Amino acid sequence: MTKTYIWSLFTRLFHILLIIAVCAIFLIAEFENLLDYHAIVGYTIGLLLLFRIAWGFLDVKHSKFKDFNFNIEDLKEYLLNIFGNKKEYAGHNPASSWAIIAMIILGLASVISGVVVFGTQEGMGILSFLNTSRYKDMDFFEDMHEFFTNAFMFVIFIHIAGALLDRFLHNSKAVESMIFGYKEGDGKSVKLTRFQQLFGVLWIGLALILFTYLLLTPSNILIKDSNKAVDYRAEHEQFYKECISCHTLYPPYLLPKESWVKMMDDLENHFGDDASLDEADKNSIKDYLVKNSAQTSTKESAQKILKSIKNSDTIAVTKTAYWQNKHDAIDKSIFKSKKVGNISNCKACHKNIERGLLNDRDIQIAKGV
Repeated sequence: MTKTYIWSLFTRLFHILLIIAVCAIFLIAEFENLLDYHAIVGYTIGLLLLFRIAWGFLDVKHSKFKDFNFNIEDLKEYLLNIFGNKKEYAGHNPASSWAIIAMIILGLASVISGVVVFGTQEGMGILSFLNTSRYKDMDFFEDMHEFFTNAFMFVIFIHIAGALLDRFLHNSKAVESMIFGYKEGDGKSVKLTRFQQLFGVLWIGLALILFTYLLLTPSNILIKDSNKAVDYRAEHEQFYKECISCHTLYPPYLLPKESWVKMMDDLENHFGDDASLDEADKNSIKDYLVKNSAQTSTKESAQKILKSIKNSDTIAVTKTAYWQNKHDAIDKSIFKSKKVGNISNCKACHKNIERGLLNDRDIQIAKGV
């Protein structure tokens, strides 16, 4: 049977790179210390999708949007006959035509919402300036990002399931064609112009260059961390000296003001110890803690602790629902290891906590006995 060259090299490269990127971002999504890599892959996906949009308008046979079949009646007929004698299409069938548009829209929405969350919640990237009191209610942006990414993955799953069904039920070579470019049957082969070839080289190359650049330069504007370290000794020496002499220096934003007031007013019973201070020092430290408490912070951890705390009697960060949920998956033996000792030794894994930083990129789970 005659073979027709349907998918150009750049269409196939886009497809393969997108598959790799989506698999990578899905696998690392649950690892908070890999957030930078999540963002890097996300930006790369965004650039690849922009390439696909441009490619769809460059008059590339079978890949251009004009060759997509968006006819609703054809879609109904295709789906109703999916297990029977369905019509074969040289390029995209009606179902895949709609799926590709949905994936492009949802993919870009996922990237854009991810950039917004990265900025508003983490204080990182090009939208880090949005990490202000105006955007304290960060859950909305996070919920939107999760909605778009889940919808994106759902459409991808349906698209893959359809391709595999076509492959094993009808012995279609659609999957192989996206690898090698050819489909069996008579039709017009794709032939790229010099401009299309140059555009493909530049855009695919740009995606790979962007990925490499972001990977090698963590201080670049797209993933730069705008959170500033705090010199607590310089800000309030008494707070620094009294707290760090006994335990990890906890940033004031990790508890609401009510918790700090309760704690400071009962230093005689400070987690089993008498940490009494003279009245002047106690009031000075208390005022500093209240002034810099969770209510005054735009940090992600501060806002989520505020929402998770059930009553103002909670004076231990480790007793908040947010802390417990975030650390639930960690092997309990780690907290008892010599390197950690107990659950309150936050600096064992959060190396910059005593400088006011609890960034995901800094998380290093302590290992060893």
